[in-house]
Amino acid sequence: MKKYLLKNFTRGWFIGDFTPSLIKTKDFEVAIQIYKKGDKEKKHVHKIADEFTAIVKGKCTLNGKVYKEGDIVWIKKGEPAAFEAIEDCTTTVVKIPSVIGDKYEV
Repeated sequence: MKKYLLKNFTRGWFIGDFTPSLIKTKDFEVAIQIYKKGDKEKKHVHKIADEFTAIVKGKCTLNGKVYKEGDIVWIKKGEPAAFEAIEDCTTTVVKIPSVIGDKYEV
């Protein structure tokens, strides 16, 4: 058993086809992301990957719709998404597949 610290990974991304990564794979990406109230992600799309975001703690908006702890959102490739934390918020994100650079601001 080996211990790692989330803070040592880029924006919480710890598995995927990037460095640093616990497991380097093109199959999928995994992140735990921690946001403060008011933090935002610019509206963007993924042309190749689908993204699954689970709200673990707090509340946020995706495209203006409110999501809370326990909600899971499936954002399909090509579907624009804009994120804002309306409370301190923690998410777990899985993207399938892992494709470097597959994020395009809208």
